[in-house]
Amino acid sequence: MSQTSQPAPPVAPIREQIREHHGDRVVDPYEWLRDGEDPEVIAHLEAENAYAEAMTAHLAPLRARLFAEIKARVQESDLSVPVASGPWWYYTRTIEGQQYAVHARSPLTDRASRPDVSGGVIADEQVLLDGNLAAGDSEFFALGALTVSHDHRLMAHATDHTGDERFALTITDLGTGAVLDDAIRDIGYGVEFSRAGTHVFYTRLDDAWRPHQLWRHRIGSDPAEDVLVHQEDDERFWMGIGSSRDERWLVHSLGSKTTSEVRLLDSASPEGQWHVVSPRQEGLEYDVEPAGDRMFIVHNRDNVESDLAWAPVTSRSSEDWRPVLASPPGERFLGVDAFDDWVVLSLRTAGQTALRLIPLQDNGFGAPVDLAFDEPIHSVGLGDNPEPDQGSLLVSYESYVTPRTVLEVDLATGARTVLKQQPVLGGYDPGDYRQVRAWARSTGGVQVPVSIVHRADIVPDGSAPGLLTAYGAYEVSSDPYFSVARLSLLDRGVVFAVAHVRGGGEMGRHWYDDGKLLAKPHTFEDTIAAARLLHDEGWVAPDRLGLEGGSAGGLLVGAVANLAPELFRVVHGAVPFVDALTTILRPDLPLTVGEWEEWGNPLEDPEVYACMKGYTPYENVAARDYPAILATTSLHDTRVFFTEPAKWVARLRATVTNDPLTRPILLRTEMAAGHGGRSGRYAAWEQIAWEWAFVLDQLDATSLS
Repeated sequence: MSQTSQPAPPVAPIREQIREHHGDRVVDPYEWLRDGEDPEVIAHLEAENAYAEAMTAHLAPLRARLFAEIKARVQESDLSVPVASGPWWYYTRTIEGQQYAVHARSPLTDRASRPDVSGGVIADEQVLLDGNLAAGDSEFFALGALTVSHDHRLMAHATDHTGDERFALTITDLGTGAVLDDAIRDIGYGVEFSRAGTHVFYTRLDDAWRPHQLWRHRIGSDPAEDVLVHQEDDERFWMGIGSSRDERWLVHSLGSKTTSEVRLLDSASPEGQWHVVSPRQEGLEYDVEPAGDRMFIVHNRDNVESDLAWAPVTSRSSEDWRPVLASPPGERFLGVDAFDDWVVLSLRTAGQTALRLIPLQDNGFGAPVDLAFDEPIHSVGLGDNPEPDQGSLLVSYESYVTPRTVLEVDLATGARTVLKQQPVLGGYDPGDYRQVRAWARSTGGVQVPVSIVHRADIVPDGSAPGLLTAYGAYEVSSDPYFSVARLSLLDRGVVFAVAHVRGGGEMGRHWYDDGKLLAKPHTFEDTIAAARLLHDEGWVAPDRLGLEGGSAGGLLVGAVANLAPELFRVVHGAVPFVDALTTILRPDLPLTVGEWEEWGNPLEDPEVYACMKGYTPYENVAARDYPAILATTSLHDTRVFFTEPAKWVARLRATVTNDPLTRPILLRTEMAAGHGGRSGRYAAWEQIAWEWAFVLDQLDATSLS
């Protein structure tokens, strides 16, 4: 961690702007960094990038090693499990040296006989979309939709070449390869065909990047003739468009953080009238799965953790919902998928994901059956199962030590077949690693689950380096997942831990409710409790613990760095939401109004204002020693503007008492990316290698052990 010379850090000029609410006057010296088109702002970001590169130049060999390790473990040319739909097998494949996946299909002659993928190719392949060709020479490329019409004749795909999550739509005739339509621009995620393939439905975004309009487009017509199907004027509500598994129904979902509304349309009548499943009622959340003449609904009308019901598909009121299954204590129902003979319920139980199979019978429903797994810590979810008449299901399974596995589960017998497990090259043995669950005691005696994964020879003797990560917002759960890249940390002796803090959804709806609005500080208290557990139980050395979080998790790490900087050696905030109060006070900014149900409305409520001001990282930086800090962001991020980490770093550097040589404060901005960072798998690996090299250097864990 030594360097022979230290370059001078950029200094952001102070240009005071005044913010005044509820009698509180705040002077903000760095708000001028908001304009991403201002040449002076761009010059400042570029200067920060140059400083970050200079301060980490000694890590170039480590970055190269980390990248090489990740690459060496990945089977670069690979095929996904083919999925049957209509007369085709659909799949994706990757090619060594290529950044993006190829989407393809091959003719289906025998549904009972899956194609042999061991050779890396499937006979009679038809390429639907080669992401590498579609990306061209763009520095960024992402798909917002790729869907095929009911008759498998047409394909619609939506592409983004900047990272701002506004997509251009293209419709192609798969028989001839001809482009039929490419005039529609600036749409949101998701596109759906009408059943006959004559129309497509898509969403548009408002100036706040909220999908607020649903449009109908006749393929081949002038977009000026498109019909506005629905405009949502309540700024709390977002929308999406989907279809039922049998493609009989189009599903238009609208929702705020606390309230839902779903509208259905017979897909064979694209110009017909939509009907509302149940008009929105404040606080009523529900998801709908149409299946033939009935629909299944997961809803919270009678139970905060949600129940499963069914109703005729033509129903227009929640009063018609008939109970199927109620969630017992300790469980939360998340969603439902319906097939001809089975309903599959996705849920959480005892903090873990689970799948419950419910047989459909002439006189009702059979006894539910849960899919059981041996590992006490794991994640399970339904795979891609597009056909309603399937006799088996594809299920996805993984843990911190078990690579992602696709299982085929026979619905009649329960027999399981492993169709594919993520290849890990280089002789990976899951027995070389261990995963354990610990419990940290937080505010009020609340027990917070902490997942820990480490190399098998690591013992909790207080000497190991560690990296703690957490998220804790929006009821998003940090579930176990396998990571090839993480092996580079574990093989250097790093103990990797995930704090399942309040604000997430791991322990049910109450877990989320107890970490939002005025209860938000519980999220930070839980993270601190998890860090102390790692120290107290000897999992990490007192001066060798890192903290990492992204987006809302970046808010978490920024707040925790203010509250307990002594617990950490290094902090990485990825696209961090660190200037939260400024953003949530600005309803003109993207996402803000809809966020009031998550954070509260500080414009109208002095208590919310005071609470947010008390924890927002940017406004609580103190003149004391901090961990080394790396903030990473993207110029085109529309969810968390680059402004936030740029302001945070400027204030940190002007305030804290760190030795800037041993505990530097760095900002790194991707100049051609969005909220998810760089696109393309090799570019993503390079970004991970850059970030983790900085973290490992600070933890004194750069060598394989």
